[in-house]
Amino acid sequence: MIVACQQDYTPKPLGYNRLNLPEPSYRSLPDSLPYRFEYSNHAMLLDDTSTISEKFWIEIYYPEIKADVHITYKPIRSEKLLKEFLDDSYTLTAKHQIKASAINEVITTTPSGKTAVIAELEGEVPSQFQFTLTDSSKHFLRGALYFNTHVANDSLAPAIEYMKKDIMHMINTLEWKN
Repeated sequence: MIVACQQDYTPKPLGYNRLNLPEPSYRSLPDSLPYRFEYSNHAMLLDDTSTISEKFWIEIYYPEIKADVHITYKPIRSEKLLKEFLDDSYTLTAKHQIKASAINEVITTTPSGKTAVIAELEGEVPSQFQFTLTDSSKHFLRGALYFNTHVANDSLAPAIEYMKKDIMHMINTLEWKN
């Protein structure tokens, strides 16, 4: 005699991803770059492999949360170049206006005296956090946060906040090398 098991099936409602975010801990960038800052021990330092990448451009990749911080660096050789770099940075941030519900920008000075422009983007944008740092005479650095996932930003909120804190640590520990 064959008896089949009978069990009522109830579909489960859609839920949010569970993110296990690690405790922050940091290490310094290698000496081969003209800048140094501390980045997460939970991240991988990669060369920027984009077709437009230049020397000293890097990516800091967080495999657990599929986050990527693109870092671009340019030496400043004239005041005209600094203006061009800043204009390019504003243009890249402004491209997100199509999907952004808000772009909140703050100009601040780091503990070591560098000028930082920090932009937080709200809404379903590909980059939620961007920044530039400069000493206005020799160095210009830009960073942008991206998540390599199709999850909506409201579901990513804990990861976005985690990344903002990590990026602020990078900004506050940045040093230029001569």
